[in-house]
Amino acid sequence: MNWPSHGGQPQTMKKLFNLEEEKEVLDFSANLNPLGPPGWLKNKLHHMYEKITYYPDPFYSRSAKYLADYEGVAAEQILLTNGGAEAIFLAAKLFEKGRAIIVQPAFSEYERACRHYHVKTENVFLKEQNGFQLPMEELLKEAGQADAVFLCRPNNPTGTVIQEESIINLLEKGLSTGTMIVVDEAFADFLPAEVPSLVRHLAHYPNLIVLRSLTKMYTIPGLRIGYMIGSKEVAGKLQEEQMPWSINALADAVVPDLLEDTVFLDKTRKWLEQESEKVFTSLREMGFSVTDSKVNFYLLQDAKAPDSTEELFEFLFKNGILTRHTHNFPGLEGRYIRAAIRSEQENNELLKVLRNWREKR
Repeated sequence: MNWPSHGGQPQTMKKLFNLEEEKEVLDFSANLNPLGPPGWLKNKLHHMYEKITYYPDPFYSRSAKYLADYEGVAAEQILLTNGGAEAIFLAAKLFEKGRAIIVQPAFSEYERACRHYHVKTENVFLKEQNGFQLPMEELLKEAGQADAVFLCRPNNPTGTVIQEESIINLLEKGLSTGTMIVVDEAFADFLPAEVPSLVRHLAHYPNLIVLRSLTKMYTIPGLRIGYMIGSKEVAGKLQEEQMPWSINALADAVVPDLLEDTVFLDKTRKWLEQESEKVFTSLREMGFSVTDSKVNFYLLQDAKAPDSTEELFEFLFKNGILTRHTHNFPGLEGRYIRAAIRSEQENNELLKVLRNWREKR
């Protein structure tokens, strides 16, 4: 089957499974915040309408300043991007015709971006049997022979978080070997407050690049707002490589307001903590295996029948629940499905369908 490479494509999946286009489906395949967008955003965009008649500031100076203050870095270390995807491609550009290690399973765009810039890639796999932990000995050895290491923290698709100590060891190794460490923190805003961003380590490690996104937390994939943070030298170099005006004026205009809405951020984290605990507890009681996710998505497998994942995926979909397949995640090859934490009502529907699955087994 020609599986889509991303989630959030219910119409495409309906065609693949010969389902009617009109069939109502709850989309658990995209990792977006069901509490968003913030209520004020629609009105804000309406009042910003006139901005589409002008070119935006090519350096996005106001947004960069707000992001810098938010992250505690200099404005010259911030590069606003057209979503997280552009940040990934710009990072890969740094290592054109070089060699990179990708810590798998991970977002497919790292490999795609490296391929675009003729970067030779090799995979190092998280240890599935140990809760998807980092294989430090192997990674340190491979990293010493590479120009870059790409990894996702929190990891997509598992939702797990690589220990900070492991990242520090990797950064130390990179300093001695000239290896850059690119950490994708696209879902870091969902993490509990006690799991801080790696951005604060930039002052000591010029070989660190952090990629961020506002898309997931605020449910604005159509606005395409991402950014990258690195040394002034790295950010300046990539700014010269970036396509002019890659960020539209409306996206640029709302960045400061999004960052100032800490109430929305706190509300989301509190909701996520309560809802995920309920969902994970129910799933485990039913005999499902769930990764130790710290964010708004997780990997799911029927612990009583681990070879039935594709059958489970189809059962859910035909009963109105679209999850994310894992056929194109190296190291998983379809043995799990990924599901998002949605609203309480939607999560209850998922649990209801899974109970039906269990009763039929």
